[in-house]
Amino acid sequence: MRRRLLAVLMVLMGAATLLLSLPLAGSYADGRSEHLLLERRSEAVRFADLADRMRTDADRTELTTEIRRYAELYGTSVTVVDTAERTLAWTGPDTSSSAGSRAQEALHRALTGRSTERLPTIRPWGPDTVVLAEPVGRDERVSGAVLLTVPTDAARRDVSLRWSLIAAGALTAFSAAALVAVGTARWLMRPVRDLDRAVEGLASGRLKARAVSDTGPPELRSLRQHFNTMAEAVADSIGRQRDFVADASHQLRNPLATLVLQLENVEQHVSPGPGRAEHARALDEAERLEELLDGLLALARVESGSSEPVEQDVSRAVRERVVAWTPVFGAAGVELTASAVADGLRARALPDAVGRILDALIDNAAKFVPSGGHVEVRAVRRDGEVALRVVDDGPGVSEEQVPLLLRRFARAPEHQNVPGSGLGLAIADELARLSGGRLGVSGHAPHGLAVEVRLPSC
Repeated sequence: MRRRLLAVLMVLMGAATLLLSLPLAGSYADGRSEHLLLERRSEAVRFADLADRMRTDADRTELTTEIRRYAELYGTSVTVVDTAERTLAWTGPDTSSSAGSRAQEALHRALTGRSTERLPTIRPWGPDTVVLAEPVGRDERVSGAVLLTVPTDAARRDVSLRWSLIAAGALTAFSAAALVAVGTARWLMRPVRDLDRAVEGLASGRLKARAVSDTGPPELRSLRQHFNTMAEAVADSIGRQRDFVADASHQLRNPLATLVLQLENVEQHVSPGPGRAEHARALDEAERLEELLDGLLALARVESGSSEPVEQDVSRAVRERVVAWTPVFGAAGVELTASAVADGLRARALPDAVGRILDALIDNAAKFVPSGGHVEVRAVRRDGEVALRVVDDGPGVSEEQVPLLLRRFARAPEHQNVPGSGLGLAIADELARLSGGRLGVSGHAPHGLAVEVRLPSC
């Protein structure tokens, strides 16, 4: 947004600078052309007066002397002609090739009694010469014309110098305005970036994130205050909710543990038959409820954690967890391997998050992969991240149910009788999210499930 704001300001300032400097440059060029016309026209009028008073050879000599001196002084070509366009006097450099049609047009106007009233606008690149003509005599007594072909070197130098000064002034003004624009954009965008960082922090689960910048216009400062008030309310509400879940789970665990103990003690007093079967089902449900409360308590602790991500050795954590789970899988007749684990993998995550995530993913595979199956753990670096992948060849789930697996208490209909609370993947997903990563679930061909966690690489 800052770049777009600067681009708009730069375009506006550039347009304003051009709109001011171009007319100024054009005005000076027109003025310098007019000044040259007035200077040379006065001389042309004087020569026309001498030519009009020319009666004798002495007068002709006087005229010739005057135009020669003038030509030598200013490098100007001066030509005096009669009404039949016969040359009466001429001196100066030959400019017929460069003047051409312009000289002929000016001469025709002068022979009809009209002086040159306007010269072409002189610019640094040209024209090299300008032509002006003055009639000899007045009205119906026009007896000839004086034609001046004037070089514009001095005028073009003046225009070039003044245009350079205008360009330098415009560039200086634009640079100063650009510095002001950069400062203004930084002043405007600092609170916006601060708010963006605070929103990103809240979205990633850091409930203590707040907007701290106290600069910018009053509207943005007011927005910062309202945002912080809202963030306080949201954090307080979420904190109360998590505290309630944690407290309820913790408080229910003791009565539930007592109930399970009592059910186990009563079992020996229940006579064989339907009562014994009902007692077993009640004990199973009580134990399942106890496991569910343990999962809720673990999830509440994860969500309420305030730890910052730290650097962790992913390669070591993967190998340690595979070694720890191997006996469990061996007892179940399932093979657990870690054949594709790169060395030196390091990632940033919450303390012990890598091990806890792996425990949740491997435990999930252990529940659903039947005897004779295979579970493989992989860890590689990919696109600047560390990717942990647990793949099994178990029954898997249907494609429609894959997006539901990360929901809390989500269980496929065919797996309702499998032990567990349905919180394992949800806890792993929350740990990955709070660590700045993400977790994804997909099917594994020809059958099975693949769960991948990506964490920021160090």
